[in-house]
Amino acid sequence: MMSPNSQKPAPEIDLRTQLGRLTLANPVMVASGTFGYGWELSQFLDLRRLGALLPKTVTRQPRRGNPPPRIVETPAGILNSIGLDNDGIEAFLNDHLPVLTNLGCPIIASIAGKSVDEFAQLAEILDQAPALAGIELNISCPNVAGGIDFATDPHLCEAVVAKTRASTRHPILAKLTPNVTNIVSLATAAKNGGADAVVIANTLLGMSVDWRRKIPRLGGIMGGLSGPAVKPVALRAVFQVAQAVDIPIVAAGGITTLDDCMEFLVTGARAIQVGTAHFFRPQAAIEILDQLPAALAELGARSLLEVVGTLRVPRESSQPTPCYR
Repeated sequence: MMSPNSQKPAPEIDLRTQLGRLTLANPVMVASGTFGYGWELSQFLDLRRLGALLPKTVTRQPRRGNPPPRIVETPAGILNSIGLDNDGIEAFLNDHLPVLTNLGCPIIASIAGKSVDEFAQLAEILDQAPALAGIELNISCPNVAGGIDFATDPHLCEAVVAKTRASTRHPILAKLTPNVTNIVSLATAAKNGGADAVVIANTLLGMSVDWRRKIPRLGGIMGGLSGPAVKPVALRAVFQVAQAVDIPIVAAGGITTLDDCMEFLVTGARAIQVGTAHFFRPQAAIEILDQLPAALAELGARSLLEVVGTLRVPRESSQPTPCYR
């Protein structure tokens, strides 16, 4: 018999999430480009616990990336101008993927192409890898020449997603850019093209200058801003898409703590990607995952999906218009 002072065991929380045809055991992913190929950080955390791991973006041919310096610290974030430095798709398939698929967590490959056809070719090549959980289309990298064209033009966005969709059986996540005036139109295009989910959002285009030396601090001049500084922008973008487009959302942008994660979930995201936080807290993703069940229970939920999109917005404020005085 349980004594009056005994505490009831915490209810078991169902952390599973659904991103179109992709089912994950939990919503916590690590963002592409912030985690190396993935296996490098296996000594710091149990990768088997992750909802999914996204290795660095791969391209058709190897890329040397942009000239150094490639990373500059900014208030509440970093600017990076890596330039998609990678070993190419063949090395990814032959050298990296065999190691990754033995890590014990779902692997979602990230790809970037120079054209619509090249995205489709990369996806077709990855069909040789049945162990992959999905493919993320990096159509929004801001520090590669032409890198955001596909994610700023709805017609190009729909075309690249549609042709990739026809070239692979893997679930597709389209990674969108915040460097647009209407992200809803891009999410709509991705949905129409057949994306299983959208990732919102990639980095903001930024710049840093050394005024004493009169030079840019990045070798590539401009780069992508990430970290806590961009979270309000990403949160706004997730809200706008969640209100207007019926497509699963993966949130990315400044997610560092459990509170950040929960804010994105109630705003409409079904999963999150932790990125820049790993540079100063390698255990960040696992820490958020450990704290997530208690936070969901605090809201009276027995499953993750019960809290997704539960943000209460006054009817008269459903379409907020900024007013500066």
